[in-house]
Amino acid sequence: MKYLLRIAILYLGFHPAFAQQDSVQHQTDSLLNVRLNNQSAKVQQLSAERLADSLKRADLENRISLLKSTEQIKRSVLLKELTGLKQGDSLRLIKQKHQIDSLKRFVSGFPVTPFQDSLFYIFTRQGSFTPKDRAEAIANRIRQLADDYAFRADSIKISASEQTMDILYKSNLLMSVSEQDALWQNTTKAGLAAQLKNTIGKAVTGYRLATSWSTLIKEGLLALLVLSVVILLIYGINRLFRWSLSKTKVERAWYSSGIKIKNYELLNAEQELGALHFIINIIKWVLIVLLVYLALPILFGIFPFTKDLSATLVGYVTSPLKRIGLGIWNYIPNLVTILVLVVIFRYVLRFFRYVKTEIEKERLTIPGFYADWANPTYQILRVLVLAFMLIVIFPYMPGSDSPIFKGVSVFVGVLFTFGSAGALGNIVAGLVLTYMRAFRLGDRVKIGEVTGDIIGRTLLVTRIRTIQNEIISIPNSTVMSNHTVNYSADAAVNGLIIHTTVSIGYDAPWRQVHQLLINAAIATPMIEAEPKPYVLQTSLDDYYVSYRINAFTRAPNKQAVIYSYLHQNIQDQFNQAGVEIMSPHYRALRDGSPSTIPTEHLPGYAAAPSTISQQTPDQ
Repeated sequence: MKYLLRIAILYLGFHPAFAQQDSVQHQTDSLLNVRLNNQSAKVQQLSAERLADSLKRADLENRISLLKSTEQIKRSVLLKELTGLKQGDSLRLIKQKHQIDSLKRFVSGFPVTPFQDSLFYIFTRQGSFTPKDRAEAIANRIRQLADDYAFRADSIKISASEQTMDILYKSNLLMSVSEQDALWQNTTKAGLAAQLKNTIGKAVTGYRLATSWSTLIKEGLLALLVLSVVILLIYGINRLFRWSLSKTKVERAWYSSGIKIKNYELLNAEQELGALHFIINIIKWVLIVLLVYLALPILFGIFPFTKDLSATLVGYVTSPLKRIGLGIWNYIPNLVTILVLVVIFRYVLRFFRYVKTEIEKERLTIPGFYADWANPTYQILRVLVLAFMLIVIFPYMPGSDSPIFKGVSVFVGVLFTFGSAGALGNIVAGLVLTYMRAFRLGDRVKIGEVTGDIIGRTLLVTRIRTIQNEIISIPNSTVMSNHTVNYSADAAVNGLIIHTTVSIGYDAPWRQVHQLLINAAIATPMIEAEPKPYVLQTSLDDYYVSYRINAFTRAPNKQAVIYSYLHQNIQDQFNQAGVEIMSPHYRALRDGSPSTIPTEHLPGYAAAPSTISQQTPDQ
């Protein structure tokens, strides 16, 4: 009955879960078996040579015993040969022990596990049996002893044969101990056989005692006690957390205000209560699952035929923790290397930043290198240094040699390459514009059809504020493909020329027109008195002469206001002087049509009446 219970638990409960693990273990055992056979070939060769020498030595001893007393010369020859064989056997024994010691460093052997625990290990083969086959065969024979109700440990005997020491139970062979087995255990055949005899007897006796009906009843009662304790603890946890939930619903004063981050309300009172209940439920279920998980190893550890399952469940927690701990410990040298590299590159960047600051403050000057280049050049060097640091550190990062890590890196690189082609073009254009020095922040410029002040410049776009307070973002690649007019670049030193054109009739003296335009320019705010404004006559048209006034200003960002004041002053100056501005040009009859000058500037002026005479031909 107990064996049926054992089989049912192992098969129904855990057979599917461990099927894949058994397959992996089988592959590992096969590889270990092949490795052990290959690397112990020299040991077996030395054993074969020692066996051949022992046979030859027995033959020599027999021949010496048959010699007569008169055959002393022949006896001395045979004795000398026998001595050489003994010395050779001693040397081979030393070599054999040395090679076995070297194999012990990386060969663990195959365990003999008839029950839950490994009794001993098999390292050598016998005849056609590999070490793995021997271990399985011995485990099966020992396991059969547990089914013998009349088993007694003193029934296990040791019998010496020609090459091995045999361990027998009644007339059944359990295992044979060879000289190679003894060498692996660093003892003699007889000593190893006696040790294994005691080990087998204690293991079978202990297993029979652990699987007896009285023991199973005690273990079953203990399992019921553990289950009762677990159920009571789960009940107590449920009661405790149910009380906590009801308490939080009643006493809401300490969380009724919600959760705020400065002026932002992250959670109101109701949302905070819901989040609190969610956290309480999560904690409750975590405790229940943890309690059940810890109780299962205790339950499985009670019964001898489920102790392996107990160790496996505990291993699910301890093995990952052990691997994590060993991984962290083994990674410490690489971590120290990364920290050293980060410190070195950090001080390199600090040096570059110091040089950048000195150039910006113009305490350090480099011929041909402008101060406004310092920050963008530093940013470029910073990116290059950080990229180089990442390349140097990458081999020391955990998982850097993983195929998955490499695949993700390639995927991100391809995604970045194809997804950012336009952005990369804008970045390159932004770098080129930086070193072209086409404009700076605050400059009044005209890019294509857009005129305004530069308020922002990044690697991707240039932002302009127009005089109508419109913010226009122009991609740097577009800026590169258009011509740029900078009104501010030379205004602070040489001044920006403000110019406008007026058309005056041929009846107005040109010297008077020049002076009127210069006076209007000088009266305009933000127009410089020096250099003095000047006038150019740009064309002689059909009905008027075109005059262009040119004046200097150092406020290029105020052009719209300056032009407005200039035009106002031009109108005032010409109206006061009684000179008509012929723009927009028109045709007028001067036999009485009114002047274009406002009457307040022409005191006593009255337009003559217009007369048109018409003669009728004689009838």
